[in-house]
Amino acid sequence: MEATRERRAEDVRVLDLSDVSSTLEYFVICTATAGLQLNAIQENVRIKAMEAGLARPSVEGPSERWLLLSFSGSIVVHIMTKEAREYYDLEGLWSDARALDFPESDD
Repeated sequence: MEATRERRAEDVRVLDLSDVSSTLEYFVICTATAGLQLNAIQENVRIKAMEAGLARPSVEGPSERWLLLSFSGSIVVHIMTKEAREYYDLEGLWSDARALDFPESDD
């Protein structure tokens, strides 16, 4: 969460998929305003995750609209432009997942 917010990601959401998927645990979904920000968020998430002891994620993309980082398949981070996020509506597709609440940072 904080790794995305450090690069000014917007509308950061975490979905707990453990009760609705046999292979996935969490989706982190956030919005970036442009391609450069997509890459900056992706890089910061990758660095912070590896510092926390997670294995290097696989990155799908790159695209100017959507990057996906997969941590052993169980945690997937979606970094999307507003248009891609509205079009693909991952929150709607996974509406039976539990959304986790995190307080906004004090930045």
